[in-house]
Amino acid sequence: MITSKANDFIKEIRSLHDKKGRDELGLYIATGEKLVKTATEFGCSFHALIVSESEVDYAKKYSDIKFSSGAKGVVEVSNEVFKSISGEVSPQGVLAVLNKPQTLPKNDSNAILLDGVADPTNVGAILRTALASNYTEIYLTEGSADPFSPKSVRASMGGVFGVNIHFIKKEECDKIGMPIIVADMKGENAFKFKSPKRFCLCIGNEGNGVSERVKGIAKYTVSIPMENGMESLNASVSAGILMYALKENKEL
Repeated sequence: MITSKANDFIKEIRSLHDKKGRDELGLYIATGEKLVKTATEFGCSFHALIVSESEVDYAKKYSDIKFSSGAKGVVEVSNEVFKSISGEVSPQGVLAVLNKPQTLPKNDSNAILLDGVADPTNVGAILRTALASNYTEIYLTEGSADPFSPKSVRASMGGVFGVNIHFIKKEECDKIGMPIIVADMKGENAFKFKSPKRFCLCIGNEGNGVSERVKGIAKYTVSIPMENGMESLNASVSAGILMYALKENKEL
């Protein structure tokens, strides 16, 4: 059992709360029994399963965890050490350290492009809805929150495990391989718009919207009609409405 917060492996796990640490190590964390169970069901590649001394029997529940080559496996830590790495006020005592996936783009589903969506909770919520509505290719431009941050992973409720995530420069968005539909207040009514069979829905920054660079590449622009003086919706709410509206209004 690891009882020291100064342990090198424990320091590595704490570094995963920062993007720099996640990028350098190629790892991210998912906390709590539900997220760990979901990661197992999706066949995610585990680097380690951390359990507190209060939850030592947890690992026995999931003998089908897929550990990567060179993985740490199951690591037991003291309750105090676990609290120091979980980042939560009332941790559940179970934490997965997962390998960040390396995926290639596919064109067998619709896609989502997040152009500078800065709030990790919004990013996570969008991933959750994207998986539920079968938009499994997710592209993020620079300035977007990291989908592998603890806040985003929690907000995705496991959605991050089931989608393919790609990072792309704004000027390269024309390489996505399907027409881009931008969400913008000046666009065509999304509920009357006939979307192509395959498309990429673009959601912009919470305050500034979609960048001019991406707008210049996009083929269509749609909007959500507003009533009673409302001018805008939360980015994740808008994304969810548009995902389903565009999916239902496809060209034959």
